[in-house]
Amino acid sequence: MFSRNTEKLESLVGLNSSFKGDIETKGTLRIDGTMEGSATADWIILGEKASVKGDLTARGIIIGGRVEGNIQAKEILEIKSKGRVSGDIHSNKLTIAEGGVFDGRSSMSKEESKIVEFQVKGNN
Repeated sequence: MFSRNTEKLESLVGLNSSFKGDIETKGTLRIDGTMEGSATADWIILGEKASVKGDLTARGIIIGGRVEGNIQAKEILEIKSKGRVSGDIHSNKLTIAEGGVFDGRSSMSKEESKIVEFQVKGNN
C-alpha cells in the first residue's frame, strides 16, 4: 500500500498534539494526535493513536486510529486492524483488515468500462 504513495509528507499532527480546524494540503497528511475538523490532502494516514472528528477527503486514506465522520477516498481506503470508522464511506476500493471496525454506509464508484466494441459488417 505505501509503495503506491509517492507523495511526500507535507503535514503532521503529532502524537501529543491537538488540532481544531480544517486542513487542506498537497502531498501526505499524517495524523497521530487528535483533530476536530475536516482534512483534504493527496494522501491521509492516521496512526493507531489518532482520533479525528470530521470529514476526510483524499486519493488514498489509511486508517489506523479512530474517525467519526464521512470519508471520500478517490482511489483506495484501508482500515487497519486497530482502525475504527463511524460514518459514511465513498471509495473505489475498500479494504478492512481483521479487527478493523466500520459502522456506516459505503458506496463504491463504478469504474468506466475501457472496452471498445466494434460492429462487424456482414458480407452482403
